[in-house]
Amino acid sequence: MPIMKGIAMVDLREHERKTLATLAELGGRASVEQLISQSRLTDAAVMRAALTLKENGLVQIHAKKETIAKLNAEGKTYAKNGLPERQAITALDRLGGKARVGKIAEKAGIEKQSIPIALGWIQRKKWAILDSKANTLQMQGKPEEGDDERLVKILGEKKEVIVEDLNLELQDASRLLKGRKLLDVEEKTKRVIEITDAGNSALKKGAQSAAEVTQLTSDLIIGGKWRKVSFQKYNIEAAVAKTWPGKNHPYLRFLDEVKEKLINLGFREMTGTNVETSFFNFDALYTPQDHPAREIMDIYFVKYPRYGSIGAEKSVLRNVKATHENGWKTGSTGWRYKYSVQDAEQLVLRGHGTCLSARTLLSKDLEIPGRYFSIARCYRPDVLDQTHLTEFNQVEGIVVDEKLNLRDLLGILMTFATEIAGAGKVRLRPDYYPFTEPSVELSAYKKGYGWIEFGGSGIFRPEVTLPLGINVPVIAWGLGIDRLFMMKAKVDDIRALFSKDLQWLRTKEVV
Repeated sequence: MPIMKGIAMVDLREHERKTLATLAELGGRASVEQLISQSRLTDAAVMRAALTLKENGLVQIHAKKETIAKLNAEGKTYAKNGLPERQAITALDRLGGKARVGKIAEKAGIEKQSIPIALGWIQRKKWAILDSKANTLQMQGKPEEGDDERLVKILGEKKEVIVEDLNLELQDASRLLKGRKLLDVEEKTKRVIEITDAGNSALKKGAQSAAEVTQLTSDLIIGGKWRKVSFQKYNIEAAVAKTWPGKNHPYLRFLDEVKEKLINLGFREMTGTNVETSFFNFDALYTPQDHPAREIMDIYFVKYPRYGSIGAEKSVLRNVKATHENGWKTGSTGWRYKYSVQDAEQLVLRGHGTCLSARTLLSKDLEIPGRYFSIARCYRPDVLDQTHLTEFNQVEGIVVDEKLNLRDLLGILMTFATEIAGAGKVRLRPDYYPFTEPSVELSAYKKGYGWIEFGGSGIFRPEVTLPLGINVPVIAWGLGIDRLFMMKAKVDDIRALFSKDLQWLRTKEVV
């Protein structure tokens, strides 16, 4: 309702009058939170009233963005015990300033997965020198407390801070800790309402609540009272409380879209279990049993049960065993070692999706020609960073056809990079894998994002296909679909894909 100037009384709606009067009680300037607390109105009522008062020149609204930072669970642990590099350097100092990495970790009580993180930051902060050959650290100088450590201590005491209120050094430290995934950061807009001279004047003239009807009822209509009452006017542009309708997770929606595209291209989906035998994860793919990929730093072994049934016919096992030992009928000389059936039975967490391709080639339902794909969860003990996780998804595919060649493989890779990831440039380079020859690495570029490596591909070697009873070419690829989504959605940290951050999940646009 407009305010009429030059008259003794000013009519306002009840919430508007109460908001204006409360503002005056608070000294003419207050935050929305203060107004809500003092007036006991809801936040939506206060904001609607404030917008109407602003339109009528009775108040001004000042908006200021604030960044609230607080430690997450991992950060709280470091606030109590110190950052991992501080724990390690303290242990090194107690060991005399020079010691082996394993001894330092044992002395500091650092968990295995935190050792690479501690070593990386120690070197970055130039606290010590690492001799990678001897696997030893030697201190250089006195490790001074950094701004990142000071901020961790502050947050350990204060629980949360407004980043803009910190000095420049601590603001830089907050960005560093955010990059290390030790902080939960939330952007908030703080609004302050200030009464104007016109607002003060309206109060002095005796602003009062106007009697208005907000709902047209049957009694008003039947009795004809609707002709005599004043109906409240609504501002359809006024701010309202945000609502967040349910929707699929942005990344899950992307996976569904990729599946749909592949199915439309004639591919059939391959499925399998997360726990796999070493036979299918390695042996059937012509990876020798002494290959570095089988070390505990590169694959997860199942503790119990340790062994399982291979799941292949004895004739297939004999073929694979002979291929590893002497090349069998493949024309190869093999790996020249004594093959262990017990090692083949060892259970592991699936390290790549290619094991599903090996199982599919043995399936009685295999069609030639045929196209197959899978989106498989894989597991590797990597160090967590912006592009690596210990669990990740891989889109795996094979095409089986007697007429296939390398050109067909390159065409499929180009399609993935351009149509699915939205890349502007594609780079294909020779690579090496035990189970493909030739082998190709796929990298792609997107403006504003840069180059990123997606994974490998190639044509299965005869040492893979012939022992499984396949006598035609098979092209195969295994690409990091997590990274495909990162490029398409312009996400710069792979950990965000599995985030529980509701703000990110609610506001992430559909891609």
